[in-house]
Amino acid sequence: MDGNFPPAAVLSVVLLTVALSSSAAFLEPYDLLYDNAVQAFYSGDYGNVVRFMEGALSSYREVRRTKVRCRLRCQDQHPFDQALSDLRFFDVVLRRAACMNTCIEEKLGTQSVHKVSEDVAQDFHRRIPYNYLQQAYLKLKQPDKAAAAAHTYFQANAEHVEMGQNLEQYKDLQGVNEDHFVDREARPHQHSFTAAVRLYDKGDYESAIVLFEEALVEYYKADVECRAQCQGPQRFEGHDHLRYRYSLHELVSDHFTQVLHCEHECVRDLATRPGRLSPMENYLPLHYDYLQFAYFQGELQVNGKWSALQCSLTYLLFHEGEEFMTDNVDYYREVLEHDGKPREVRNCCEVHVAFPNYYCAVISVGGSLVYDSVQLVQNSVALNGSQRVLLDHVISEEQCAELRNLAHAVTMAGDGYRGRMSPHTPNERFEGATVLKTLQYGYEGRVPMKSARLFYDTSERARRIIESYFQLNSTLHFSYTHLVCRTAITGQQDHRNDLSHPIHADNCLLDPEANECWKEAPAYTYRDYSALLYLNGDFDGGEFIFTEMDAKTVTASVKPRCGRMVGFSSGGENPHGVKAVTSGQRCAVALWFTLDPLFREMERLQADEVIHTLDTQSVWGQGLNINPKDEL
Repeated sequence: MDGNFPPAAVLSVVLLTVALSSSAAFLEPYDLLYDNAVQAFYSGDYGNVVRFMEGALSSYREVRRTKVRCRLRCQDQHPFDQALSDLRFFDVVLRRAACMNTCIEEKLGTQSVHKVSEDVAQDFHRRIPYNYLQQAYLKLKQPDKAAAAAHTYFQANAEHVEMGQNLEQYKDLQGVNEDHFVDREARPHQHSFTAAVRLYDKGDYESAIVLFEEALVEYYKADVECRAQCQGPQRFEGHDHLRYRYSLHELVSDHFTQVLHCEHECVRDLATRPGRLSPMENYLPLHYDYLQFAYFQGELQVNGKWSALQCSLTYLLFHEGEEFMTDNVDYYREVLEHDGKPREVRNCCEVHVAFPNYYCAVISVGGSLVYDSVQLVQNSVALNGSQRVLLDHVISEEQCAELRNLAHAVTMAGDGYRGRMSPHTPNERFEGATVLKTLQYGYEGRVPMKSARLFYDTSERARRIIESYFQLNSTLHFSYTHLVCRTAITGQQDHRNDLSHPIHADNCLLDPEANECWKEAPAYTYRDYSALLYLNGDFDGGEFIFTEMDAKTVTASVKPRCGRMVGFSSGGENPHGVKAVTSGQRCAVALWFTLDPLFREMERLQADEVIHTLDTQSVWGQGLNINPKDEL
C-alpha cells in the first residue's frame, strides 16, 4: 500500500480482507476508503488521497446501484398480488427479502460491511469528498480535474465563499477551459431540464423539446430508483427494538408505513437541487407546460399541435381546472377539430395497492379543510397566483374575542422582533407574543390558562388545515408562531404613503429590479408555507396584498375579519405585504411553517412538552403542581 499510514489503519484493511475472503464478491467499503483518503490528506500524500477518494466515490455509487437493481429485480420476481391471504403475503415478503440479500451479497460481499455511520453518509450527501479532491488534484498539478471537483462541490455548497473564489482562480489557470467545469454528481433529469429551459428562453424550441423529453425519461427512471432505495430496513424513531412488543401485523404495518413515507419523499427529492432544502415549485408539471408551448411554437404543423394538446391535457392531470391551460386545450381542440388524450404519467400515480392516489395527492391543490366549519372563499386561481388560499370560519367569534383579550394581556412592544417598537413603520405600534410566553403567563396566573391553551390549539388547527389543503407529502412543522397586533398611532396618520409591512417574500430576498427572489441568508430560506389568521376587522386599512415580483402590481387583496385565514407557499411566487393601518388595531396569529424538521421552532417543542404535561395531569387528576421555571 502506498503512502504513510498508521499501523492500525493497515491492520484494519488486512483483517477486513481476511474476514471477507470467503465472500463470492467483495467491494471495498467506501467509509474505509474515505477514512484512508482523509488520513493521506493530512499526511500530505496527495496521490493516495486521489486513489482512495476516487475509490470511495466509486464504491459509494456501486453500493447504491447494486441495491437498486437487486430490489427491482426481486420485486419483479416476487410481486404482491392484489388479493393476498396472510400466509401468501408473508411468503412473498420472505422470498423477496431472501432474493434481495442473495443478489446484493453476490455483487458486494457481506452487507454488514457496507453499513456506514450517519456522519459518513452525510459527508457523501454534502459532497465533502470533492473538497478533498480539488485540493489534492491542485497539489498534483492537474488543474482540469481540480476544477471539476471544485465545481461539483460548489453546486451543493454555494455558501462556501472560499470555494467560490477558488473557482474564479481556476478560470485563469493554463490548461483549464469551460468544459472542465462539470458537475460530476449532476442528476440527469435536472441537468436536462435546466439545459432545456435555457434553450426555451432563447427561442430554440426544437432543441428544447428534445431535452425536455429526455428530462422526463430521466425523471421517471430516477423516480423508480428512488423508490427502490426505500425497500430496505427502516428506522423506527422513538422505539427500542429490544422492548418492541407489538404484534407481527403491527410490526409489518409499521415497516410498510415507513417505506411508503420514504417513497412519498421521492417527489420532493427529485425536485430539490443539490444543497437546497426546498424543492422546485411545480417541478414535474412544468415539463408538460414548457413542452405544450414548445411543440406549438416549434412545429406549426398538425403533429406539433397534437403533441401540444397531449401535453396540455397531461398538465391538467396535475392541476385540474387551471384556467390558462384549459384555454389552451380548448384552442388546440378547435384547431384540430378533434379531442386528444393525456400522456401516460408513468410512476407518478403508481401506488401501493392499499393506498390509491397517494402520489397524485402531492401534486394537486385543494385537499380537505379538515374541520366542518371551515369554508373555502378563494383558491389560487381566484387569488390570481399559485399556492394560495383564503378561508373563513377557521375559529369562532368567541374565540377571536378571547384571543384578542389574551393579546392585550401578554403582548409587548416589538416582542419577537428584537425589541424594536415598530419594526416596519414608525407610524404604528407593533406588539407580539409567542405560544410559550402565553403558557408561562398562564402558569403564573396572569392570564387564564384556558386562553393560553386556546392560542396553542388554534395554531395547531391552522397548521393542520394548511397541511391538508395543500396536500403536502410530509409533515408540516412550526417555524415561528406569533400573536401580533398593529395599532395606528394617533397624530401620525396624515399623508401616510408607507405600508404597515413592506412587500416581501418569506423565504427569499425579493429583488424587484432583477425580477428575482434570492434564496439566501439573511432570508428564512427554510420556511415553506405561511398563514395569517385574523382576529378582527374593526379598523381602517390593514389589507393583506399579494403582488407581482415587481413589488408594485397588486394581484389580490384580502380584507381581514375574525376567523379569516390566508395561506400560501413562502417563496418568490407569493410576494406580499400589509397596507397601512390608519385607524384602530389589527390583531392576527401569524404562522410560518417548514417541511424540514431540522428547523422546527424550539419554543414550540417546549410548548408541546408543557401541553403534554397538562394533558397527562388532567388524565390522572394530579392538578397543576408544576413549577413554571422547571417547565419553561
